[in-house]
Order: sequence, then C-alpha cells, then structure tokens
Amino acid sequence: MKKLTAIFTLCVLMATSIAAQNQKLTSRMLYHNGPLLTGTQNVYVIWYGCWDSNCSAAGDAGTRELMEEFMISLGNSPYAQINSTYTDASGRPAASAFIFGGDAFDSSYSRGVDLTPADITGIISDQINNFLLPQDANGIYVILSSADIASTATGFCTPSAPPYHGVGNVNGNPVNYIFLGHPRRCPTVAGPQFSPSGPTPNNTYAGDVLVSNLAHAINGIVTNPLGTGWYDRYGFENADKCQNIFGQTYLTANGARANIRLGGFDFLIQQNWVNDRKARCALSR
Repeated sequence: MKKLTAIFTLCVLMATSIAAQNQKLTSRMLYHNGPLLTGTQNVYVIWYGCWDSNCSAAGDAGTRELMEEFMISLGNSPYAQINSTYTDASGRPAASAFIFGGDAFDSSYSRGVDLTPADITGIISDQINNFLLPQDANGIYVILSSADIASTATGFCTPSAPPYHGVGNVNGNPVNYIFLGHPRRCPTVAGPQFSPSGPTPNNTYAGDVLVSNLAHAINGIVTNPLGTGWYDRYGFENADKCQNIFGQTYLTANGARANIRLGGFDFLIQQNWVNDRKARCALSR
C-alpha cells in the first residue's frame, strides 16, 4: 500500500508540474498600463558578504569576473533585444541597452545574514550615501550575496520562486533593484541546470548559474518594474514563462553545455518570452 501511495503521489506531482508549465506556455502576455524601464539602463553591483580570495565556496573572484563580463556583453545583444517586443502606453520599448556602471562591496554584513527587501534597500542606501555608487534614476542595482546569506523574505531557495526584483526608496527617490542569492546555498533550486561539481562553461558553478538568474531578473524588471507592466493572467512575467528552459545547446571545450556566446564567453542562459504573433521562448527575437 505504501508503494502504491508513493507512486500515486509522484504521478500527482508530475501532473501538477506539467499543468503549471502548460499555463506558462499557453497564456498570452497582458499589459497592465504601468511604466516600463526604457532607454539605456545602468547596472550597478553590490557584492554582499564574503567575496575575497579566502572565502572558499562562500564567494570567489572567478564568479565576480564572469558576472562583470556578462553584464558588459549583455546590452543590445540579440537576447536583450527580446525585451523590445514589450512596449509601454506611449509605444516605447522596454530597455535592451545595458551598461555596467561599476560595483561596490559590503563585506561587513551590515544587514545580517537573512535579508529582507528593507535590508536590501538599506544596503543600496549605504553605498549611495557613502558615495561608493551614484544615485541613478536610470540605474538597476544588483545585490549578489555570498553563500552564507539567506533571504527567506524574497523567496530565495524556495522551489519555483523566480529571482527577486523590487523597488525601494533612497533619499526620497525610487531605486530599482535585483537580489540574487548564491546558488551553492541551494543548488537544486537556484542552479539545477548544472552539477555543483561541474563541468560548467566557464568552470565556475556559481558564476555560470548567476548569469542565467541575472538575465531572468533583468528581463522581468524592465518589463514589469512596479508590478503594473507586463505579465500573463497567472502572474508570470516574461522570463518566468521560460524559467529553466534553455533550448538547443552545444558542448564547450570542457564538455559543458552552453546555448549562447557573448563577448567571447559561452553561457547557458534561460530563454526569454518573445511577445509577438509567434509568442515563444527563445534566445533572440
């Protein structure tokens, strides 16, 4: 009886997963009349926690370098231009031009080890008010945490929860931000496309996972920054519809899977939802 119950439970879980995926891929995107992030967006990174050379698995320089290369290469790429298929009430397309504006460090764990959205806004405020990063109305602030940091309130490490983006208030002005937790904290949730032991395209598990999670979050924040932009009737944003969908892949020299080459680097990044008559997950329009 226990065996039959286990089989039944597994079948229910599989059916639920298939139904959820069908909801994502068959429902069309809807515009809710709110603003998008348009024009050129400057991306700033705050490395929160331990990211020095002595941090071992908590954080590493290779991840930092790869993330910066990805941010430098992403802007105006065919992949980023998928977002231009989403327009605001004035017909302006969502941003596909991104400039890496620089980074800063919070190695003092200034807001503790389990971050809330209020903590994230506070981290950004500290960097701006200490003149380590500019306050930029066209800025997207990305907080990347080391593996010893949790963020229960943002859904990090919760199965099926997308990478978190939000808007905070610094000095009386809104700031758009993304929070990305370190995938080694929960590999099967945050980075199931790779084994933590490799191989990965650039031989850094955390970096190769985080570039895909960053792409997901950027796609969502430019098309739905305030929760009043583009999403489908189930609440899925563009990149949510393609979460962990990678399409056709190729093998890199070290035997890892990749699906796109940007700036001389191979990456495995999830697809994004193209908002046209042939609505679909893809790596370009």
